[in-house]
Amino acid sequence: MPRTIDYYFSLVSPWAYIGHAPFMEVAQKHGVEVNYKPVFLGRVFSETGGLPLAQRHPARQRYRIVELQRWREKRGLTFNINPKHWPFDVNLADRFVIAITASGRSPDAFLRRAFAAIWEEERDLGDPLVLSELAEQAGLDSSALMDVVTGSTTEAIYALNLENAVAGDVFGSPAYVLDGEVFWGQDRLELLDDALSSGRSPYTPNP
Repeated sequence: MPRTIDYYFSLVSPWAYIGHAPFMEVAQKHGVEVNYKPVFLGRVFSETGGLPLAQRHPARQRYRIVELQRWREKRGLTFNINPKHWPFDVNLADRFVIAITASGRSPDAFLRRAFAAIWEEERDLGDPLVLSELAEQAGLDSSALMDVVTGSTTEAIYALNLENAVAGDVFGSPAYVLDGEVFWGQDRLELLDDALSSGRSPYTPNP
């Protein structure tokens, strides 16, 4: 049986965008299964003591801008630090990912298009028409997906993902959970890779 990584993220997160492609490389390298778990970050923050960006101290907000520039260069990306349609209402976009997964398909191609649309093309992922177009570009049936997205199933899974995230000590995006060990942030991918390579037992808060 392949190992599984629970992948908690939100499409509104720039760090999830920056880390998505290298995370998929790590997952493919080790042959692990990825359990995609979009979560609503506003609730994750409120449940775990985090603050929305606008409520953080100005020093933290300024440092975030510097870090985005550093990681843009490090990952060889070209994107807008403050894209035109950000932040946006992410509920529908996150639930699109849930609907794709529920249909038995991998959401990877959609996520790559969606992340690029936000940060590189400055498109509005709060717009259902934009989401449908991106789904079609990823080879998906947007009409069938939209019926699922707006139904009660994706709403229930979205809520369950939040519950599981908080219960599993996840407090931000992206978070990669391997055997109960949380690796928070795309800058922890090297440590995740090391853990998979070594096959070590998970570290816990009670060593």
